[in-house]
Amino acid sequence: MKHKLDTYFHLTDRGTDLKTEVLAGITTFLTCVYIVAVNPGILAATGMDTKALFWATALASAVACIWIGVWANLPFALAPAMGLNAYFTYYVCNTLGLPWQNALACVAISGITFMILSIIKVQQKIVDAMPDCIKHSVGAGIGFFIAFTGLKQAGIIAASQDTLLTLGDLANPGALLALLGIFLTAVLVIKRVKGAILIGIMVITVLGIFVKDPLTGAAYTVLPKTLLSFDNPVTALAPTFGKLTLKGMFDGTPAMILGVIFAIISFLFVDLFDSIGVLLGVASKAGLVDKDGNIPCAGKALFVSAGGAAVGALLGTNTVTIYGAESATGISEGGRTGLTACVVGILFLLTLFLSPVFLMIPAIATAPALVMVGIFMIEPLRNLPLDDVSIALPVFMTVAFMPFSYNIAYGILFGLIGYTIGQIAAGKTGKITKTVWVLTAIFVIYLALDIIL
Repeated sequence: MKHKLDTYFHLTDRGTDLKTEVLAGITTFLTCVYIVAVNPGILAATGMDTKALFWATALASAVACIWIGVWANLPFALAPAMGLNAYFTYYVCNTLGLPWQNALACVAISGITFMILSIIKVQQKIVDAMPDCIKHSVGAGIGFFIAFTGLKQAGIIAASQDTLLTLGDLANPGALLALLGIFLTAVLVIKRVKGAILIGIMVITVLGIFVKDPLTGAAYTVLPKTLLSFDNPVTALAPTFGKLTLKGMFDGTPAMILGVIFAIISFLFVDLFDSIGVLLGVASKAGLVDKDGNIPCAGKALFVSAGGAAVGALLGTNTVTIYGAESATGISEGGRTGLTACVVGILFLLTLFLSPVFLMIPAIATAPALVMVGIFMIEPLRNLPLDDVSIALPVFMTVAFMPFSYNIAYGILFGLIGYTIGQIAAGKTGKITKTVWVLTAIFVIYLALDIIL
């Protein structure tokens, strides 16, 4: 068996071995397993069944990880995208008003479109045409969006009639626990403790057993009757599996229909930019870039990311994509082949037997994870020349509009318009690609119609 694995995954050729790959897979899993606790908590706000969401999250992650490991032989982890789960819930469903079944259809359409673009190799051309400042800003903007969601979810930030937002009631024990979780997780990350995010979630979950919510009088963490679960997969997934539908999705007002179309585009663009950006950044750390700067099997990796989104929508979760920071942790431990990804996928499957444990985790315990992921995602901003206002303008528009408008799509929209205006003002219209001109025109028309209608 060891020889067969070596031959199939080219372990020796890539300077690794079975033990290293397994340990790398475990390390990667520990850094991204938080998603099976966080994702159901966010998507449940749409009215979806929490247990079904847990199963969909774990299964979609497992399928995508094993797929990219076996087919592309790359050590990357895939799971439902942070940021897009909040976008799915708080904008597409709760603001735009789409039923979650239609929102899943939006995810599926974006995933299938991404797969088609991958097959005809158009996705690379689209991303290459986009300015670097937009590519880097989208991830950072989503980071602020995620962190803001976590702070609001924990009650650390609250609404205010006078100032729109204000500091929450820190006398509330839940807010204090969440704040403790943020600092604890940060310290563990700084100390390079493996599984830091998961440890932070576990600590606050345990403390939540002894602290009561003043609003309900019940403990924040309600212990389950059993730690292990052997649910029937068909029954557990039934509330969400195959429930996506196009019916009624385009029956609203013109403004509503435009919103739906833009939501699909947003899911596609964010997945597109994120997947390629992560692939380029993490592959170099794994030594998978050849002398010409190309990544072997890059096309396969992008296809899996696209296919993962479609599979996730079918199962009942938001867009599945490549996890960059989490994959990098396993790579730093020596992971170099698809065997690392397969180990991650198998471990995601094993979490299904521990569903009661993950489903008891309260929102105040997952909020610190959202904040930490947001912190990780602002890193690309350090590479941008923000002393140049023609660049700082689109960066600010992208990053600011996502959390302030509570909409990832508007961040992309205003960021691209800001880039075009900035380049025109700086006399650098030659740097604006045809793709950017077309997208800017589309976005301006969208805003005009949104105002008129």
